[in-house]
Amino acid sequence: MAEGGIEARRGGLRPRADGLLEADRPPAFPIMAPRLQGELSGAGSVSLSLWGEAGAARLRLAGIEGPLVAAPGRLEGRSGWSLAVARSAPALALRGIRPQVEHHAGPLRLELIQRGEDWLVALGASEAEAARASSLSIPAVAAEAEGHIRRCDAMAGADPLLRSLVVQGVHAALSSCREHEDRSFAGVAAGLAYGAPARTYYRDSYWTMQLLLRLAPAMAAAQIDLLAAQVHDDGEAPSGVIVAGSELTELWERLRLSRPVLSAIHWRPQEWWSDHFDSPLLFVLAVGDCVAATGDDGLADRHWTRLRAVFERYQRLRGPAGAPLKPANDRDWADNVVREGLVAYDLGLWVGALDVLARLGQTRDPELSAQAAQQASLARPAIEAALWRGRWYADYVRSDGAAEEHLALDSLTLLRFQAVQEPRALAVLEAVRAHLESRRNGRQPWGDFGMLCVFPPFARHADLRDKSSFPYRYHNGADWAWLDGLYAAERLRRGLPGWRYPLVRWWEYALEQGWAGAVEYASPGFGRGSLLQAWSSLPASVALAFAEKVGAGDSDERPRQVGPRNAGP
Repeated sequence: MAEGGIEARRGGLRPRADGLLEADRPPAFPIMAPRLQGELSGAGSVSLSLWGEAGAARLRLAGIEGPLVAAPGRLEGRSGWSLAVARSAPALALRGIRPQVEHHAGPLRLELIQRGEDWLVALGASEAEAARASSLSIPAVAAEAEGHIRRCDAMAGADPLLRSLVVQGVHAALSSCREHEDRSFAGVAAGLAYGAPARTYYRDSYWTMQLLLRLAPAMAAAQIDLLAAQVHDDGEAPSGVIVAGSELTELWERLRLSRPVLSAIHWRPQEWWSDHFDSPLLFVLAVGDCVAATGDDGLADRHWTRLRAVFERYQRLRGPAGAPLKPANDRDWADNVVREGLVAYDLGLWVGALDVLARLGQTRDPELSAQAAQQASLARPAIEAALWRGRWYADYVRSDGAAEEHLALDSLTLLRFQAVQEPRALAVLEAVRAHLESRRNGRQPWGDFGMLCVFPPFARHADLRDKSSFPYRYHNGADWAWLDGLYAAERLRRGLPGWRYPLVRWWEYALEQGWAGAVEYASPGFGRGSLLQAWSSLPASVALAFAEKVGAGDSDERPRQVGPRNAGP
């Protein structure tokens, strides 16, 4: 998960009435298509690579200047220049821009083809792929880019800020669906920074699937099939699955085996960070969501053996309270924090997974179905007894009785999966409103920037490492868009006001900083994560899922209007 320093605002980005973004100067601009990926700097240097393949290139693009309009996979300058990203092959179409190679490494094929006053940048892992990209015309690439932009505009009636959030969220989710050279499915990428080696995660893809199930359900089913291959016979699963091409996979495997520090983390071939506590549960939830959304019972049939293995694994991990105990490691989504024992976030997933198994098992495995239903009924009071702290649930309670009692936004999995009674859920939402909305929390030092993922910061510094060692950074108080979507959904599901702030404030803050794309997270004073993160599409998914309520407006606050309501470059 990448982090860079906060950039100068450069006037920021402004949402337009058509959902696109305008800027006075070129922003850092992410490029992500089924094969092509890269990032254009504000200074006009673009790095390019192919998903799952070795090699990279960097070009200098002369002619990029503001003012401009940014869209998913397209930039257009008011002076007439444009950059468009193809979807069917790894290619860029440049109008009014002259490319020059600054760096070209590895076996990546790169061709710069002049077409009149325009240029086509074509890439390929092989001669055949490069030839396919080279065959595209400038108008064809422009048409593909326009079609993608239209597909991303899924909430055309919304105000500029919300409409642009949905446009960019859909772009992040759809562009995360990657391809091999033969155009077969190659996994859901977490974002731009996950290609060395190329890998796909259980957690990121689960939350990205919430939008894919609405817009591209076949991709969600294909992702579940891909992840299923690394759910082991004992129900264990890694954080992610390696999906790189053969050359990079072989290189990674040699590196893994030659360095004990790597093999101690990545235990087996094709695994990225073995044995994550939340991954098997998210796999079960993904199957349940996909079956419910598509009616594809075959998905559950072909993976039932693995679903049963997950259930049996967590049965073996049950502690005295009857709920599974997380080992003392940093292997769940908060992978900079050693959380041990009864962890609220993981227990929410556990109850949700039990409900899925009870439902899907009724006709396939009645005995397991009954056991899962019984365990769910026992888990709910166990969570209440162990974690409730009067106004919210403790983040985690260790097996020795010590607890991290602060309020954590990821504990809202308990609400999402109905693991707690409604009066408690309402109390938690009120506590989140008072303490985790930065606009209401005068005890944190960074003003109104969005949501805090925890407050106060972790008390047990020995449980922290790396970026999360710093208060208000990363898992220790940063604003994560997927968690914002989780919170907004729980308010919207109950008809509570105050949903708009978590839904849009993170995005408004990103635009103020000049960040073009659905950012992974923001840590004011420290930096941000990836510019185009797949699971940061969750707020867009929530907006679409609750479109009627969102369209009626939020009685708690007036919508923020940012920038002019204009149209056209």
